[in-house]
Amino acid sequence: MMQIVKRLDLQDALTLIEGAATKATGINVPMCISVVDDGGHMIAFQRMEGGKILSVTLSDDKAYTAAISRKGTHEYNERCIPGNLVFGIHTSQRGRFSLVGGGLPIFQDEQVVGAIGCSGGMPEQDIECAQAGIDHWMARMRVGQ
Repeated sequence: MMQIVKRLDLQDALTLIEGAATKATGINVPMCISVVDDGGHMIAFQRMEGGKILSVTLSDDKAYTAAISRKGTHEYNERCIPGNLVFGIHTSQRGRFSLVGGGLPIFQDEQVVGAIGCSGGMPEQDIECAQAGIDHWMARMRVGQ
């Protein structure tokens, strides 16, 4: 039976980080990993050994964007080009709105309960690590741990 949460807590955040960090280690890419609540507020952060300085803020901005927009950051990257109506959104939220892939919202029962942002590799690697964090958390939720 799956446990229901309305907002991520510290234990949830640590579980998400654990899953993302395990994937990052497996692909040999040190990540900065941020987990935020449904309002984009930081719950937990880890900078893996060798994680880039730039990635500290970028991982937080990716998580923030995914939480407040309820979409993966890569979805905005695909659409935010001159001539499209969404162009310019990257200047919102005092510059915190990230278009770089690696920020994913975390859904439970069609409701966003938080988000994870990973930064340190290519955007595809960042997305892969963020998804691994979510998958790890979901597996733990299913067994009620």
